[in-house]
Amino acid sequence: MFSKVQAIAAAEAGAFLISPFVGRILDWYKASTGKTYSKEEDPGVASVKAIFDYYKKYDYKTIVMGASFRSIGEITELAGCDYLTIAPNLLEELMNSTEAIPKKLDASGAKSLDIERKSYIDNEPDFRFYFNEDVMAVEKLREGISKFAADAVTLKDILQKKIEA
Repeated sequence: MFSKVQAIAAAEAGAFLISPFVGRILDWYKASTGKTYSKEEDPGVASVKAIFDYYKKYDYKTIVMGASFRSIGEITELAGCDYLTIAPNLLEELMNSTEAIPKKLDASGAKSLDIERKSYIDNEPDFRFYFNEDVMAVEKLREGISKFAADAVTLKDILQKKIEA
Protein backbone atom coordinates (compact mmCIF):
# COMPACT_ATOMS: atom_id res chain seq x y z
CA MET A 1 0.00 0.00 0.00
CA PHE A 2 1.60 3.21 -1.13
CA SER A 3 -1.12 5.85 -1.42
CA LYS A 4 -4.22 7.31 0.16
CA VAL A 5 -6.09 6.62 -3.08
CA GLN A 6 -5.36 2.90 -2.71
CA ALA A 7 -6.29 3.07 0.98
CA ILE A 8 -9.65 4.69 0.28
CA ALA A 9 -10.48 2.13 -2.41
CA ALA A 10 -9.44 -0.71 -0.10
CA ALA A 11 -11.64 0.57 2.74
CA GLU A 12 -14.59 1.07 0.40
CA ALA A 13 -14.12 -2.51 -0.81
CA GLY A 14 -14.33 -3.70 2.81
CA ALA A 15 -10.66 -4.59 3.37
CA PHE A 16 -10.05 -5.78 6.92
CA LEU A 17 -6.50 -4.41 7.11
CA ILE A 18 -4.07 -2.37 5.03
CA SER A 19 -0.33 -2.09 5.54
CA PRO A 20 1.34 1.07 4.20
CA PHE A 21 5.09 0.64 3.74
CA VAL A 22 6.54 3.64 5.56
CA GLY A 23 10.22 2.93 4.90
CA ARG A 24 9.76 2.06 1.25
CA ILE A 25 7.95 5.35 0.69
CA LEU A 26 10.81 7.18 2.43
CA ASP A 27 13.40 5.27 0.36
CA TRP A 28 11.72 6.39 -2.87
CA TYR A 29 11.60 10.04 -1.82
CA LYS A 30 15.22 10.03 -0.66
CA ALA A 31 16.34 8.51 -3.97
CA SER A 32 14.12 10.85 -5.98
CA THR A 33 15.00 14.11 -4.22
CA GLY A 34 18.41 13.44 -2.70
CA LYS A 35 17.10 14.94 0.53
CA THR A 36 17.36 13.65 4.06
CA TYR A 37 14.08 13.72 5.97
CA SER A 38 13.56 14.18 9.69
CA LYS A 39 11.05 11.93 11.42
CA GLU A 40 8.59 14.85 11.49
CA GLU A 41 8.75 15.37 7.72
CA ASP A 42 9.13 11.71 6.68
CA PRO A 43 6.83 11.16 3.64
CA GLY A 44 6.08 7.57 4.69
CA VAL A 45 4.98 8.73 8.11
CA ALA A 46 2.89 11.51 6.52
CA SER A 47 1.20 8.93 4.29
CA VAL A 48 0.18 6.71 7.21
CA LYS A 49 -1.03 9.72 9.21
CA ALA A 50 -3.17 10.89 6.28
CA ILE A 51 -4.70 7.44 5.81
CA PHE A 52 -5.29 6.94 9.55
CA ASP A 53 -6.96 10.35 9.90
CA TYR A 54 -9.14 9.74 6.84
CA TYR A 55 -10.30 6.34 8.07
CA LYS A 56 -11.09 7.62 11.54
CA LYS A 57 -12.87 10.75 10.31
CA TYR A 58 -15.18 8.73 8.09
CA ASP A 59 -15.56 5.72 10.43
CA TYR A 60 -13.95 3.11 8.22
CA LYS A 61 -13.32 -0.09 10.16
CA THR A 62 -10.28 -1.05 8.06
CA ILE A 63 -7.23 -1.44 10.30
CA VAL A 64 -4.14 0.64 9.50
CA MET A 65 -0.95 -1.33 10.18
CA GLY A 66 2.18 0.66 9.41
CA ALA A 67 5.11 -1.48 8.24
CA SER A 68 8.60 -1.40 6.75
CA PHE A 69 10.24 0.98 9.21
CA ARG A 70 13.77 2.32 8.84
CA SER A 71 14.10 3.99 12.26
CA ILE A 72 12.46 4.26 15.65
CA GLY A 73 11.65 7.88 14.78
CA GLU A 74 9.19 6.67 12.17
CA ILE A 75 7.63 4.38 14.76
CA THR A 76 7.33 7.01 17.49
CA GLU A 77 5.77 9.47 15.04
CA LEU A 78 3.01 6.90 14.44
CA ALA A 79 2.29 6.15 18.11
CA GLY A 80 -1.47 5.65 18.32
CA CYS A 81 -1.80 3.92 14.94
CA ASP A 82 -4.03 0.82 14.97
CA TYR A 83 -1.08 -1.56 14.57
CA LEU A 84 2.60 -1.38 13.66
CA THR A 85 4.82 -4.25 12.53
CA ILE A 86 8.24 -3.61 14.01
CA ALA A 87 11.44 -5.51 13.26
CA PRO A 88 13.17 -7.11 16.27
CA ASN A 89 16.18 -4.75 16.11
CA LEU A 90 13.92 -1.68 16.23
CA LEU A 91 11.84 -3.21 19.02
CA GLU A 92 15.01 -3.73 21.02
CA GLU A 93 16.06 -0.15 20.36
CA LEU A 94 12.65 1.07 21.57
CA MET A 95 12.83 -1.14 24.66
CA ASN A 96 16.27 0.25 25.55
CA SER A 97 15.18 3.85 25.08
CA THR A 98 14.23 6.00 28.07
CA GLU A 99 12.51 8.66 25.98
CA ALA A 100 8.76 9.10 26.39
CA ILE A 101 6.63 8.10 23.42
CA PRO A 102 3.57 10.32 23.36
CA LYS A 103 0.52 9.33 21.33
CA LYS A 104 0.70 11.17 17.99
CA LEU A 105 -2.31 9.70 16.17
CA ASP A 106 -5.72 10.16 17.75
CA ALA A 107 -8.83 8.57 16.29
CA SER A 108 -11.22 10.87 18.15
CA GLY A 109 -9.26 13.97 17.13
CA ALA A 110 -9.51 12.99 13.46
CA LYS A 111 -13.27 13.62 13.56
CA SER A 112 -12.71 17.40 13.62
CA LEU A 113 -10.16 17.50 10.80
CA ASP A 114 -11.05 19.18 7.52
CA ILE A 115 -10.54 16.28 5.10
CA GLU A 116 -12.44 16.03 1.83
CA ARG A 117 -14.32 12.78 1.36
CA LYS A 118 -13.51 10.83 -1.79
CA SER A 119 -15.13 7.76 -3.28
CA TYR A 120 -13.94 5.34 -5.90
CA ILE A 121 -16.84 2.88 -5.73
CA ASP A 122 -18.11 2.47 -9.30
CA ASN A 123 -15.59 5.13 -10.34
CA GLU A 124 -12.56 3.34 -11.70
CA PRO A 125 -11.58 6.24 -14.02
CA ASP A 126 -11.17 8.59 -11.04
CA PHE A 127 -9.28 5.91 -9.10
CA ARG A 128 -6.89 5.36 -12.00
CA PHE A 129 -6.44 9.09 -12.60
CA TYR A 130 -5.69 10.02 -8.98
CA PHE A 131 -3.56 6.93 -8.38
CA ASN A 132 -1.48 7.63 -11.50
CA GLU A 133 -0.91 11.21 -10.32
CA ASP A 134 1.22 9.74 -7.51
CA VAL A 135 4.44 8.71 -9.28
CA MET A 136 5.93 7.18 -6.14
CA ALA A 137 2.89 4.95 -5.55
CA VAL A 138 2.81 3.80 -9.16
CA GLU A 139 6.53 2.98 -9.22
CA LYS A 140 6.56 1.22 -5.83
CA LEU A 141 3.44 -0.83 -6.65
CA ARG A 142 4.91 -1.89 -10.00
CA GLU A 143 8.19 -2.80 -8.32
CA GLY A 144 6.41 -4.80 -5.61
CA ILE A 145 4.28 -6.74 -8.08
CA SER A 146 7.34 -7.50 -10.22
CA LYS A 147 9.27 -8.79 -7.21
CA PHE A 148 6.36 -10.96 -6.07
CA ALA A 149 6.04 -12.38 -9.58
CA ALA A 150 9.77 -13.18 -9.70
CA ASP A 151 9.56 -14.80 -6.25
CA ALA A 152 6.61 -16.92 -7.44
CA VAL A 153 8.70 -18.23 -10.35
CA THR A 154 11.60 -19.00 -7.98
CA LEU A 155 9.26 -20.84 -5.61
CA LYS A 156 7.75 -22.79 -8.49
CA ASP A 157 11.23 -23.85 -9.63
CA ILE A 158 12.21 -24.94 -6.12
CA LEU A 159 9.03 -26.98 -5.73
CA GLN A 160 9.45 -28.54 -9.16
CA LYS A 161 12.99 -29.70 -8.25
CA LYS A 162 11.75 -31.15 -4.97
CA ILE A 163 8.95 -33.01 -6.75
CA GLU A 164 11.37 -34.43 -9.30
CA ALA A 165 13.84 -35.51 -6.60
